[in-house]
Amino acid sequence: MADASKRPTIVTVAGLAGVSISSASRVLNGHSARPDTISRVRTAAAQVGYVPHMAAQNLKSRRTGQIAFAVENIANPTYVAMVQAIEDVLGPNGYRLVLHSTKADAGSEVEILRDLRRRYVDGLVISPIRVTEAHLREFAQTSAPVVVIGTLPEPANVGTVSVNSAHGVSLAVRHLVEQGCRRIAFLNGPVDSVPGTARLRGYHNGLTAHAPDATGALVQTAADFSVDSGTAAMGQLLARETPDAVICANDLLAIGAMQAVRAHSLSVPDHIAIVGVDDTYLAELVHPALTSVSLHARKRGRLAAELLLERIADPTLPVRSITVEPDLLIRASSRPVSRG
Repeated sequence: MADASKRPTIVTVAGLAGVSISSASRVLNGHSARPDTISRVRTAAAQVGYVPHMAAQNLKSRRTGQIAFAVENIANPTYVAMVQAIEDVLGPNGYRLVLHSTKADAGSEVEILRDLRRRYVDGLVISPIRVTEAHLREFAQTSAPVVVIGTLPEPANVGTVSVNSAHGVSLAVRHLVEQGCRRIAFLNGPVDSVPGTARLRGYHNGLTAHAPDATGALVQTAADFSVDSGTAAMGQLLARETPDAVICANDLLAIGAMQAVRAHSLSVPDHIAIVGVDDTYLAELVHPALTSVSLHARKRGRLAAELLLERIADPTLPVRSITVEPDLLIRASSRPVSRG
C-alpha cells in the first residue's frame, strides 16, 4: 500500500509550477485563471502524479456524485430498462448510480429515505409498489431531493413520474372485445399494491366502457408479480373457468399464464388470448410474441432522472409531477382467432 504521507499535495504542485497555493487550487478545481498559469499547474500536476482528494472536495461542496435508485426487484425487466435510462442521464452529468433492491419491504424503503440525512447520495429515485404513512412522513421531511416513479395518494414534497396504467388496461379490454372475446379475465398481482389497484380499476372500467354484453368480471389474484405466481394463479383460474382471453397485470405474470395454458393442453391464442402489461423486452422473446401495454419504462426513468437533477441544481424549484400515457403493442398472443 502506498504511503499517504509521500503522496504529492497541492503544495507540491504549486511549488513546482511556481505559483501560489490558491492559484494552484483554482486551476485544479476547474476555476478560471490566466492561460499560462493553467498550463504550468496542469503540467506540474501531471509530472508529480497529483490526484485531487475527492472526499475533501465532496465535504466542501456537500456533493457525493452519487444518486440512489430503490426498487422492489432489480431483476425485473421493467426496472432494468429504468436503470439504463437513468444512467444515460446521470453519466454525462458526472453521477454514479447506487442500486437498492428492497423486495417491496416498506421498512427497508423508509430506512433508505431516512438515510438521506447522512447525505450518502445527492438524491434518490424510488419506485415503491406500496406507499405507507411512513413513506409519506419521510417524503414530507426529506433532507435530499427525491423523485418517485409511481403515484402517491396525496401531494408530497417530492417529484413524481407516473403512468396511467388503468387506461392502458382499458385499452387492452377494448382490443380483446374487437377480436370477438367476451369472457375476458384479469390476472392481477396483490391488490393492495399501487399497480394492482390501478390495473384492476382499469379492467373494470374497460368492461364497463367496451364490453357491456360481456359475461361479467372474472378476476384471479396472484401472490406477487412473478412468472411462478402467474403460472400458479392461471392454473387456479383454469380449474374453474376457461376464458376467451386473459389480461395480466404485468408481462411476468403473462409469461407464467402462457406456461399454465400449455400445461392444460390449450394454446395461445387459439384457445385463450393473453395480454401483458409493461412491454418489457421479454414480450418479443416468448412464443407467441406477447401483446402488451407499454408503460414506457425507459421514458419514465429518463424523466425521473431529469427531474432529480433539476432539484439538485436548484432545491428551491417547485416539485413537478409528470404523467405518461400508455400504448398498446399488439402481437401474436392476441391476434384474431376463431373461438367456439
